Amino acid sequence: MATLILLNGPPAAGKSTLARRWAADRPLALNLDLDQLWPMLGHWQDDPEATGLAVRRLALAMAGAQLTAGRDVIVPQFLGRPEFIDQLAELAGTHRARFRHVMLEIDRAEMHARFDDRQNHLGAELIGLLGGRDELDRMYDRLQALLATRPEVVRLDPADPYPALLAVSTRDD
Repeated sequence: MATLILLNGPPAAGKSTLARRWAADRPLALNLDLDQLWPMLGHWQDDPEATGLAVRRLALAMAGAQLTAGRDVIVPQFLGRPEFIDQLAELAGTHRARFRHVMLEIDRAEMHARFDDRQNHLGAELIGLLGGRDELDRMYDRLQALLATRPEVVRLDPADPYPALLAVSTRDD
């Protein structure tokens, strides 16, 4: 049975790094890093909201193709609003795949410190377009509010998240 994992968490938490490791351990697993899709769309900086919606549609199509083939997908993405999370869960259900929503948590101060260390990173550019550090704090707050409504989310230990990610990705419910 294929698995679709949403690896959620604040910006700069280490989601992309963890997703690369997870996908590297699975033949033909897809690391569907949405941040890599943004610059594939012309003039994406001109309308971040429209670009974000287009990227999500593309991601759903790519994940659907992968799940149809019986292959695993991991989506390392900050998501502080439920709409796309619910679409991913529905997609997994349509393809009779497991859906796992996991959270790589770091505190606000750590998020700021890691984010400040980033240079030449698309996520930093996008957050800059959306409002900089104030937007970063709003994102963190949205994520915390979302977590309060989603008790099924599996929280990974930021000190050693990989073993827990492996366990949750293969668990049968």
